[in-house]
Amino acid sequence: MTQTDSVVLEQVILHKVGNPTRGEELKLSVNPLTLNDEIVRGLLTRYFLSPFNEHEQYQFTHISSLDLNEVYQYVNGIFDDPKSFVSQSALLASFLYQKSTHARVKEGELYVTRFSNVPFGTEYIDAIGLFKSETKETFLKVFPHGQSWEVIAEDGVNINKLDKGCLIFKKNREEGYVVCVVDNTNKQDTQYWVSDFLQVTRSANSYHHTNDALGMCKLFISNELNEKFDVNKSDQIDYLNRSLEYFSTKESFHLNEFAEEVLHHPEVIDSFTQYKQQYEVARQVNIEDGFDIHLAAVKKQQRIFKSVLKLDKNFHIYIHGRKDLIEKGYDEMSGKHYYKIYFDEES
Repeated sequence: MTQTDSVVLEQVILHKVGNPTRGEELKLSVNPLTLNDEIVRGLLTRYFLSPFNEHEQYQFTHISSLDLNEVYQYVNGIFDDPKSFVSQSALLASFLYQKSTHARVKEGELYVTRFSNVPFGTEYIDAIGLFKSETKETFLKVFPHGQSWEVIAEDGVNINKLDKGCLIFKKNREEGYVVCVVDNTNKQDTQYWVSDFLQVTRSANSYHHTNDALGMCKLFISNELNEKFDVNKSDQIDYLNRSLEYFSTKESFHLNEFAEEVLHHPEVIDSFTQYKQQYEVARQVNIEDGFDIHLAAVKKQQRIFKSVLKLDKNFHIYIHGRKDLIEKGYDEMSGKHYYKIYFDEES
């Protein structure tokens, strides 16, 4: 989230949450932080909010009933009665402590916050934040000592690296609110923050549809296409460029149209259709055959759509289009492959 100048950090309370399987304790604070220093208040606001992508939206859920989702109920309590902030934050910390039993879960600080005037589309609304810092880094502190200076080492939290976070907008309460999530630690080992504690699921919106479809296309072209068909690296880059161009220039995605305009060949289209089904099962996502394209998701994926042809350690060729102007061959005299590139002028 980039636009945070308007945001007011109303309250923050900090609880220490350990891992009960290692005998670590749950230590609850009695009072919120004082936050008399405006610089500290501003740093905390940036630390809490800057990692979020407001387009990646989730919602609270539960296998039986939304009302049985604990975090959802505690958040309801804060929204309904801000005076219950301290007591509800203690319930949130206690519930997180119960869910922190995985061997890789680290002890850390849970921050529960109240925000007002948070930008959401064209509105400014209230929000509640849950943040956990687990990773400590060593910093050097320089201080005066008489007529000289001394240096000591201290452990602290890097305000540029949020470990885990959840931002709940006061919007769509009956559907489980609009929720944004950050989880930058233990992604491959445990989903205790997202699945066990928050119990959220991704919202079925155009951002997620676009992001999933582009991710699938990239993996198909980079991996599957090379395994099943005789394509060289420049062919793959051409497919990637055409895929990205489709999503960048169209307002909506249509599976059959995409297949005809980007993939062309019937056998490649058949392979792509089969791969889509496998991808959906493996990733537990559902990629619709048609949806509105979200440009923010295209911009995000654009960073990983590499159009660079790397030749040994000597040359990098950036290919942005016109594959018909690139010719690949093999020179028997030198025993090396080559590319011949045609162009009109040099700049």
